[in-house]
Amino acid sequence: MENNFTPPNFIKNIISEDLKNGKVKTVVTRFPPEPNGYLHIGHAKAIWINFSLADEFGGRTHLRFDDTNPVKEDVEYVNSIQEDIKWLGFEWEELRYASDYFEEMYNRAVLLIKKGKAYVDDLSAEQIRELRGTLTEPGKNSPYRGRSVEENLDLFERMRAGEFKNGEKVLRAKIDMASPNINFRDPVIYRIVHATHHNTGDKWCIYPMYTFAHPIEDAIEGVTHSLCSMEFEDQRPFYDWAIAETEMPNVSHQYEFGRLNLTQTVTSKRKLKMLVEEGYVDGWDDPRMPTISGLRRRGYTPEAIKTFVFETGISKAYGSIDPKMLEHFIREDLKLKAPRTMAVLDPLKVVITNYPEGQVEMLEAENNSENPEMGNRQIPFSREIYIEREDFMENPPSKYFRLFPGNEVRLKHAYFIKCNEVIKDEEGNVVEIHCTYDPETKSGTGFTGRKVKGTIHWVEASGAVPAEFRLYEPLIMDETLEEESDEESGDEKVGTEKTFLDLINPDSLTIAHGYVEPDMKEAKPQDKFQFFRHGYFNVDTKYSQPGHPVFNRIVSLKSSFQLPKQ
Repeated sequence: MENNFTPPNFIKNIISEDLKNGKVKTVVTRFPPEPNGYLHIGHAKAIWINFSLADEFGGRTHLRFDDTNPVKEDVEYVNSIQEDIKWLGFEWEELRYASDYFEEMYNRAVLLIKKGKAYVDDLSAEQIRELRGTLTEPGKNSPYRGRSVEENLDLFERMRAGEFKNGEKVLRAKIDMASPNINFRDPVIYRIVHATHHNTGDKWCIYPMYTFAHPIEDAIEGVTHSLCSMEFEDQRPFYDWAIAETEMPNVSHQYEFGRLNLTQTVTSKRKLKMLVEEGYVDGWDDPRMPTISGLRRRGYTPEAIKTFVFETGISKAYGSIDPKMLEHFIREDLKLKAPRTMAVLDPLKVVITNYPEGQVEMLEAENNSENPEMGNRQIPFSREIYIEREDFMENPPSKYFRLFPGNEVRLKHAYFIKCNEVIKDEEGNVVEIHCTYDPETKSGTGFTGRKVKGTIHWVEASGAVPAEFRLYEPLIMDETLEEESDEESGDEKVGTEKTFLDLINPDSLTIAHGYVEPDMKEAKPQDKFQFFRHGYFNVDTKYSQPGHPVFNRIVSLKSSFQLPKQ
């Protein structure tokens, strides 16, 4: 599937019509992240929509950092966002910053003041909220709303000059405090922030609010289709008002689509930052995080992510998707790509008593039974091997077909072995089992003398490479948790009592120590494998060292998830 294009959708229809009737000549979209955190899976959909739609119609996409809040922004986030977009396979036409336009925005705000469309307010943020009204009650005018144009121009210039403290004054649009759309009730468009900006340094101490800056940025850049998620739908009237009243020569239009939500997943950047800062995870790229960098470190591929967002489609509908759907697509992507090999995560030593001491035999094994082009490899076999501890039971239940006293199983790619003796320590724990093998049962020789019901995997002991395995479960235990708003919501409550931190799964990470085949010793970060029976694994980029690999489990082998029928 070519995932850089979109399925039929309402935005594509709008663009087609705009081109057909001459409303636009060249399609220009933009991806406008705020550099106040790392991108997450929801952003992957927004990236795909903006870049793919522009590409389909021969247009261009700008990457623009909406850097209007120096307190929360950082160059680290700027760099990570660019890395994530490139990793997903997209290239922007131009790199822009909202801060590049601060002078223009200031001049447009001055124009509003001169037109009597903006005023300087001395009320605190709390007082402004109190006078704002509700959905059923109109707001009340600020006592400073009647200031003259001259006084407002003077105060706004003094705000820029740094004469006032943070929060002492704001600039508000003068629209209608009785409007049924609360966003029209004299929204704040500039505030005072004495902080060093990552791009402009200390040049400015007043900064435009995102809702005011965004439409002006779009108009400056000639964006034809400003695409955003549905929570901004109520802001569209103010978006249009800002462009019209600031008399921008280019008129951009906003269109909203349903955002990508996953159940049992937190995607608010504010909440994700809290997880990082309070030590619940080991960074923004922790493989349990829904960030793009976390998914990359875990082992997800760009192809799987783009196929996933393609299948979710583009509509205005709100809904949450089971993360198992994303897991389905990484399995589909890796099943023909990833070499299949053997790893023992909880080792139990097996001594094959009738195998010659000191002899090491090389056996042939296919690298991927579903993709013969990946060829074969040679694996060592000797008198001592490791198997999974769960593949042996001294007193097994019925229908247990693995190894137990007196039972025979097949070793994957090797021979039949039969358990004869169990060795225990002083506390009664099984530490070793002794078996015999049948040399006539070598894999690949066509032996048909008898059958066994169980096949288990193993690793030869003398050449086994010690490895660490990181096994992940969902970070959030509540499967009903749905993210309904982004980081600007300001409310981390889940229900009425618990915060999302109360839902953290204490067993989201389990670390196992075992062994892999000898040829895995030099596995490189981001190499991916399917371990027999255990799932798909990726070599970790943070903790893995040459000769001492650390593997992250991407996903288990099987799932009950099925794609909906079309």
